Amino acid sequence: MSEPSLELSLSSRAHLPNGTIPHIQKANYEPPWANTSIIGIAGSSGSGKTSLAYAIIQELSLPWVVIMSMDSFYKPLTPEESAAAFRNEYDFDAPDAIDFDILVERLEDIKAGKKADIPMYSFEKHARQDRTTTIYSPHVLILEGIFALHDQRVLDMLDLRIFAEADGDLCLSRRLLRDVRERGRDIEGCIKQWFAFVKPNFHKYVEPQRHVADIIVPRGVENKVAISMVSDRIHKTLKQKSKLHQIELRRLGRVSEEAPLSENVIILQHTNQVRGINTMMMDNDLDREDFIFHWDRLVTMLVEKATDSAVKFTSCKVETPLKGRFYQGLHFDGEVSAVVILRGGSCLETGLKRVIPDCRIGRMLIQTNFRTGEPELHFYKMADDISQHRCVMLLDTQMSSGGAALMAVRVLVDHGVKESNIVFVTYMAGKMGLNRLMSVYPEIKTVNRDILGVEDLDLRTSPYAHLPEVLPNYKAWKIPKQGIHS
Repeated sequence: MSEPSLELSLSSRAHLPNGTIPHIQKANYEPPWANTSIIGIAGSSGSGKTSLAYAIIQELSLPWVVIMSMDSFYKPLTPEESAAAFRNEYDFDAPDAIDFDILVERLEDIKAGKKADIPMYSFEKHARQDRTTTIYSPHVLILEGIFALHDQRVLDMLDLRIFAEADGDLCLSRRLLRDVRERGRDIEGCIKQWFAFVKPNFHKYVEPQRHVADIIVPRGVENKVAISMVSDRIHKTLKQKSKLHQIELRRLGRVSEEAPLSENVIILQHTNQVRGINTMMMDNDLDREDFIFHWDRLVTMLVEKATDSAVKFTSCKVETPLKGRFYQGLHFDGEVSAVVILRGGSCLETGLKRVIPDCRIGRMLIQTNFRTGEPELHFYKMADDISQHRCVMLLDTQMSSGGAALMAVRVLVDHGVKESNIVFVTYMAGKMGLNRLMSVYPEIKTVNRDILGVEDLDLRTSPYAHLPEVLPNYKAWKIPKQGIHS
């Protein structure tokens, strides 16, 4: 059976005066976390690698720094190897114990700005766990492990190579305390492993990594000078990346400034009802309750338009209350979900729920850095199976430069959502921001109540001047009881 879909007529889409549909050439955009700076910290077992990594993070004082331990990448053991591990007779301190192929794949994903699922390892059970943890969008990743500088493929991705140096007796005492307290080992087994595997492998595999290190750090966290040097180096690198990202955003703005709107830019038809609602909302004398009522009505119309234009339907037959009578109709082809861009997008939820009551809703917090003008991803929470959803609506009250919208769409794409399954719903959008967004992601759809030119974005003279202040604070008037939906 064919699967009909509801599509908007071209008359309600943006097009050129002669009726032709403009072709938008796809542009390239990389988010700020692309080409992630990766720092490798190697050293003997018990040399203080993890403590040094935390000290670097504290010195950096940045929110987007993540530590990844190589302990997560131990290879799964066979039954014979597992039995030997419980007898403290399996060599965990040789390079063959590490799954470097998986490690390299995950580092490549992180370096490219993609989502990476990191395995989790249980030292009590000597086995890899079924669940994983996710690393996404770090600006700096610190890889720590005894073989962080061992594999050439890993070395090629590192921006800074550090070797932590410590006295052998101190390393032994630290390892004893860690394995007994945290991993349920006995002292006799720890000492047996130390002399059978740890100490010989240090001289054979670990110590030679000193020769490829950029910095050798003795005394670990006590070496404040070395930690400060590392922090300064990272700050300079991030500052340079920030400048390049700002240049890229400006380039996209220049390229898209005079471009025609894409056919996937859908504008809510300005019927008398829409104009009447908008007129009342613009009235300075309108009280709060009436504003909320009319706003929710307008958002409902936007979501309905998004549903008509982006959601596909399949044929179905249902039984009516009249016995023996059936109705041949349509239902959603797959799940429709939404992601709200905080905080302004929250005020679109009521209208969304009126159209799709059981819609699962995610959250994404993107804020603009007031110093650099760059969008920054601070938080996101979405359904684990969002990549399988047939339509994902991104909700925000307004789009001016398009920077936050670019980042929000990139997050969805990195989590497996098809570009053609994304529809951006907003009350008002700037023409330049829309063109910037569509030039990078030409397959998405956007649904807008109005599109503003550059002159309209001057909030000192725009008739929409009060909306950027009113709309983000809308939910302060009536906070929803539900929390984050996933």
